[in-house]
Amino acid sequence: HAAQPINVVCAAPYYSSYPTMTDYLKSGLYKWGGDAETYEKDGPYIELVTSPNNPDGHVRTSKVNRSEGLLIHDLAYYWPQYTPMTSPADNDLSLFTLSKITGHAGTRIGWALVKDKEVAKKMTKFIELNSIGVSKDSQLRAAKILSAVSDSCEQENSQEGDSFFKFSQKLMTNRWKQLREVVNRGELFSLPQFSPAFCNFFNQVLEPQPAFVWLKCEGNVEDCESFLREHKILTRSGRHFGVSPKYVRISMLDTDENFSHFIDRLSSI
Repeated sequence: HAAQPINVVCAAPYYSSYPTMTDYLKSGLYKWGGDAETYEKDGPYIELVTSPNNPDGHVRTSKVNRSEGLLIHDLAYYWPQYTPMTSPADNDLSLFTLSKITGHAGTRIGWALVKDKEVAKKMTKFIELNSIGVSKDSQLRAAKILSAVSDSCEQENSQEGDSFFKFSQKLMTNRWKQLREVVNRGELFSLPQFSPAFCNFFNQVLEPQPAFVWLKCEGNVEDCESFLREHKILTRSGRHFGVSPKYVRISMLDTDENFSHFIDRLSSI
């Protein structure tokens, strides 16, 4: 019931679609308010907390921390193949998506854990008006996919092999190891450093291995995206994420063949 549109903020680097999604409908209820790290305005606000963060992979908490704020936790990448599962998602409002668990983005299924029943009702009504509900075909497909993932976890100690999450975690570990070896050979690029933490899912201490590389071009290279494009490596510039173009985001989830090409081309620079 604020007299002015409520500011929506997120700490940079933030998911590149947040500003566009917020302002696209030109709503009188909310508007994009920029970087949460530098936000100092009084009054109500909405803060998007993406953890692990897209694009840089770091675990995030709220930056503004004021009583009039509403926090929306985007936990799209909070899965054990990407980051240690340190605690349950005990937030007022947490968002999840099937696409980041298994890669089935085309199913277009997500869900939310919402503590306030009235807020949940409003969210359900919005989905009903926006897309006339959720496709039953998509729901059935998503249920089947999640069932297969669950079954693989229950059968992990059988002759069926690793669970889906264990297989994926090993794959991400191997890819990040290859990438760090290439980057550490020279001084042209740098990567984020992550702190290991105890993972309650795997019952061991693990280091995060995000779905994206947040790569920085060091030295005199000011436009990392253009520089890498010259070497046939496609990336997304840091300017889309609210920071310097010296940074780029690169997916770590491509096919084995494409990932191998990426490593080869990066190592040849």
